[in-house]
Amino acid sequence: MEPLCPNFDLLKSSSVPLFSHRLSSINRGISKRSSASFPCVSFYNRNCNHQALVKTEAPPQQQPTGPDLIKSLTKGFVGFAAAATALASVCSDSPAFAESLTVAFPVSRAQEVNTVQRTLVEAWGLIRETFVDPTFNHQDWDLKLQQTMVEMFPLKSADAAYGKIRGMLSTLGDPFTRIISPKEYQSFRIGSDGNLQGVGLFITVEPKTGHLIVLSCVEGSPAARAGIHDGDELIEINGQRLDGVDSEAAAQRLRGQAGTSVTVKLHRGNGSGSGSSIKEVKLPRELIRLSPISSTVIPHRTPDGRLTKTGYVKLSTFSQTAATEMKNTIHEMENLGVQSYILDLRNNPGGLVKVGLDVAKIWLDGNETLVNTVDRDGHMSPINMANGHALTHDPLVVLVNEGSASASEILAGALHDNGRAILVGHKTFGKGKIQCRVSRSYMMDLLFS
Repeated sequence: MEPLCPNFDLLKSSSVPLFSHRLSSINRGISKRSSASFPCVSFYNRNCNHQALVKTEAPPQQQPTGPDLIKSLTKGFVGFAAAATALASVCSDSPAFAESLTVAFPVSRAQEVNTVQRTLVEAWGLIRETFVDPTFNHQDWDLKLQQTMVEMFPLKSADAAYGKIRGMLSTLGDPFTRIISPKEYQSFRIGSDGNLQGVGLFITVEPKTGHLIVLSCVEGSPAARAGIHDGDELIEINGQRLDGVDSEAAAQRLRGQAGTSVTVKLHRGNGSGSGSSIKEVKLPRELIRLSPISSTVIPHRTPDGRLTKTGYVKLSTFSQTAATEMKNTIHEMENLGVQSYILDLRNNPGGLVKVGLDVAKIWLDGNETLVNTVDRDGHMSPINMANGHALTHDPLVVLVNEGSASASEILAGALHDNGRAILVGHKTFGKGKIQCRVSRSYMMDLLFS
């Protein structure tokens, strides 16, 4: 068939091994094609019945290196971008547009880098499909893939390759869009499972400034004993500045084997605006037990002299055990005759969405809407509970403050907006974003962090 646009002649062949990878995100299917000795970009659209397959073969030649390799790769990716544009112009009028495209890229001889190359294409495709800013921070996102792939090809280690993906994502200007490597993900799982070795700090990136700030300290932890407060800005770890470092990378530096120590430098602003101070403190690392629930029963008398009981429940994080522990706590309090509740979400930085949904079910009935999300096209989609069965219908007050973030804000808002609870406290952190987490097995779920 005829090419969709004349720019297809920019696709040139080379003897660099290529891997063709079919992108998938939301409405795209996934398949992998065999290696080829030529650049290949294949597009199809199930609704438009148009297909363009471009292959240019040449006699075997010496493998290009250095500038020649970059020129060859650049030409191939320019052809890919042109083809993507051409397809959009043919089929964009279809109301049920669903495209699948295959990107061919040079296979690194380092197996661990090759694995990250595939992750790069998956990450790029997910951003291309779903990132909330359709301009991608006013840049050519197809060109960004080309540039990053060229930079990644000569690398020798997975760590260096993941660094290139981080660099690509950083150009979006969104601190919550980031790549978590397998090593970092394992560390995240350790924290969400309820145990880690570190200093007991919850930290996050302040969206407006990009600074790392302390959300809260684990009660009784080295950080809490050292007098570190929520709102403190983390400036250095072991003498290294944290400019441009994300929260997960900073958390990695704070963690370490129990018995070792880490030195942190913090900036504390005066809430009255009358000054600030710099504080440097050496913290011992310890085994931190992240128990997500602490509770007590508060007996008191009503104005008419009647004895009653209020259950106080503090939820410090949405870890994997949080919903189960809260359910057990509420059952115990109901058996003790508790007649009202206080749910304390102050300084709770968020956590796992499944846990947030399970916690909501403890307090709400039915299929109530927890939060509405709006995509880049302005389409609103609700996230609903499924068959909620509240353990109690007793009166509920929810406490929040500036350190209540992400899943805490969603839970507090859902309880308030569904008429289940009264909110008391200060304006919350105000994250306002939900991330998609994509694993190597292509499964997606939501992560409130």
